[in-house]
Amino acid sequence: MGSHYSVVIVGGGQAGLSVSYCLGERQIDHIIFEQHQIAHSWRNKRWDSFCLVTPNWQCQLPGFSYPGDDPNGFMQKEQIVDYIEAYAQSFNPPVREGVSVQRVRKNPISDVFEVSTSIGEFSADQIVVATGGYHRPRIPGMAQRLPNEIRQLHSSEYKNPESLADGAVLVVGTGQSGCQIAEDLHLAGKQVHLCVGSAPRSPRQYRGKDVVDWLDQLGYYDLTIEDHPQKEQVRTKTNHYVTGRGRGREIDLRHFALEGMQLYGRLTDIRDAQLTFQANLRENLDQADAVAESIKGTIDAYINKHQIDAPMEASYCPVWEPATEPTSLNLEAANITTVIWSIGYDMDYSWVEIPVFDGKGYPGHDRGVTGVKGLYFVGLPWLYTWGSGRFSGIARDVRYLADYVQANHRVNVQWPKAAL
Repeated sequence: MGSHYSVVIVGGGQAGLSVSYCLGERQIDHIIFEQHQIAHSWRNKRWDSFCLVTPNWQCQLPGFSYPGDDPNGFMQKEQIVDYIEAYAQSFNPPVREGVSVQRVRKNPISDVFEVSTSIGEFSADQIVVATGGYHRPRIPGMAQRLPNEIRQLHSSEYKNPESLADGAVLVVGTGQSGCQIAEDLHLAGKQVHLCVGSAPRSPRQYRGKDVVDWLDQLGYYDLTIEDHPQKEQVRTKTNHYVTGRGRGREIDLRHFALEGMQLYGRLTDIRDAQLTFQANLRENLDQADAVAESIKGTIDAYINKHQIDAPMEASYCPVWEPATEPTSLNLEAANITTVIWSIGYDMDYSWVEIPVFDGKGYPGHDRGVTGVKGLYFVGLPWLYTWGSGRFSGIARDVRYLADYVQANHRVNVQWPKAAL
């Protein structure tokens, strides 16, 4: 292993591996530094029953589309790990596992990137940061005021209901992770208290097809961030909650409430084992339903416009309404022994000592290309399209970046003496 490479890729997940595949096609020398091991996050930061929320056919890594026999199914955690490992085995990328990158900076004199790692110093003509956007688990400051006997977990640490103590569980947050973890606990017979936020929900099946199939047919997954009505703001939006569990189904929190799950509005404070909630449960449930119905309306309009023969469905009717807006809960009285924080992650690029970030630490870029020549980012949600941070859209992003890298590639030419 040398100390200088044309390209250093930081991160050996599906994004970094995809970049490696495309650089290999272009015969550009490179190395991948992966802090843990290939597929680490899928292997170690997902719960046991985790599965994809998008169908398997959307898994389209460059040169390696989903190889299984269930394209309309939803891969479970172990299958996802197998898929990524099989991808790496298919082209043998130059990856060094167990190597953390501690600092990246650009030498102003030589114009090369200097990379400090746990195994020494390296340099590169170009750098691709492929660590994604989920770095530091987000835990609010109020968590410090929970009683010591309450066990606290981030969603990335949760494994299964059996690993938790007896007693009820409070899940904070209703993005994809929060809703699916709440369902996992609920199905296991745990008493669940769920703080419902403003996350939208999605239908699963509608008018004879999975909604993902309809949206693909509508061209939604080709919509670029420049064409999206919300522009860059969409990058900070919470994902719609839905699940691939049980071969795919909707998550309607109202059904859980009918079955005994306790729902509340947004958690606002913790004092002396007393929880305080905002009185916005009804509003948040209604807004989530409105988004789901809006998606159905878009599909209806497409079906009508193209005169597609598709079965009709009855209009959605809420099966449960909150009789009151609960604004407080005593942890001891509710016998809550575990709190699971499912409110996302914060980005942490503090190790990239190059001025390309905004005030919130997000890298400024155009399709992953920063204003600093030779520095790129990939694998971020909505880097360019909806699929940028997913198996479905990463190929488009890395091929674009690989072409950019190739255009800036320095080739060391050995000139014949006669030509000098």
